[in-house]
Amino acid sequence: MFVEPSHQRGSQNIRNGWIEVICGSMFSGKTEELIRRLNRAKIAKQKVQIFKPALDKRYHAENIVSHNDNSISSIPVVSASEIGQLAGNCEVVGLDEAQFFDESVVAVCDELANAGKRVIVAGLDMDYLGKPFGCMPQLMAIAEYVTKVHAICMVCGEVASHSYRLSPSSERVLLGETDLYEARCRRCFNLGEAAYHSL
Repeated sequence: MFVEPSHQRGSQNIRNGWIEVICGSMFSGKTEELIRRLNRAKIAKQKVQIFKPALDKRYHAENIVSHNDNSISSIPVVSASEIGQLAGNCEVVGLDEAQFFDESVVAVCDELANAGKRVIVAGLDMDYLGKPFGCMPQLMAIAEYVTKVHAICMVCGEVASHSYRLSPSSERVLLGETDLYEARCRRCFNLGEAAYHSL
């Protein structure tokens, strides 16, 4: 279980920044965990700023919304550079669906943490082919804390870490929900891939 760290140096209370990454497959609760951590920061009266990729409008044009309809307001941005410009004097920065940002998001998160901010990032660690997705491997490498959450395989009920695409599309970025994807364990994901390629 992740415990929010306290980075204070003696009585000087010098703020130390860091990066937290929440990763996993679709339907694993990444956004739910992101919202939980951000709400806790708000309860502690910390200044929070939240961002999401402008292209993700599945549930709401602006808010970050989890699969079970919990939501929190955010700022949609087109590029990662906007995050650094808009973060301002906040203490906590949240990013959802980080895999959709350009690779400069890694440097942006690093700079924000170096400036003393707590940066919480959520995103898919693997794409529909089971390959590392976008900037997520780099973000996980530089993060102080990495939490991998899991879904339940929709075929066999085991622990799932893959996002299996039900559509024949080969586009790497294809926004969708249960109509296009289902969570699968390694075995059921591989069986599905083998069956598809045998057609």
